[in-house]
Amino acid sequence: MKKKELSQLSELEYKVIMESATEAPFSNEYDQHFEKGIYVDKVSGEVLFSSLDKFDAHCGWPSFTKPVSKVKEIADYSHGMHRIEVRSNSGHLGHVFTDGPKEKGGLRYCMNSAALTFIPYEDMEKEGYGEFMKMFS
Repeated sequence: MKKKELSQLSELEYKVIMESATEAPFSNEYDQHFEKGIYVDKVSGEVLFSSLDKFDAHCGWPSFTKPVSKVKEIADYSHGMHRIEVRSNSGHLGHVFTDGPKEKGGLRYCMNSAALTFIPYEDMEKEGYGEFMKMFS
């Protein structure tokens, strides 16, 4: 299972996950990444999103129509606006908006790449995520 201790996080990863920062748009690792596989919580290794639910929202961050597992959604009134923050058990992931593809439920889970680790489909079994391979059948 892929996970990192808090002491192993980069400065950016720590700021995003633990301090609810946001990484720069259009220059993060998974914005234009569309390989088959799953995205897991960088700290706990919990499966969060699937490439099957990823889409290009043209917003500069990786976007998904739904999570694989339950995430926490919390009202966020920072920066003078009202948004819904998305958190895992480890910390901040991003925000969810209601401007996603209508045919897939209308939600856009806009995540920070710095909070995620991608596990390619071919590596899922050896990384301990074999049970999730059936999603791709």
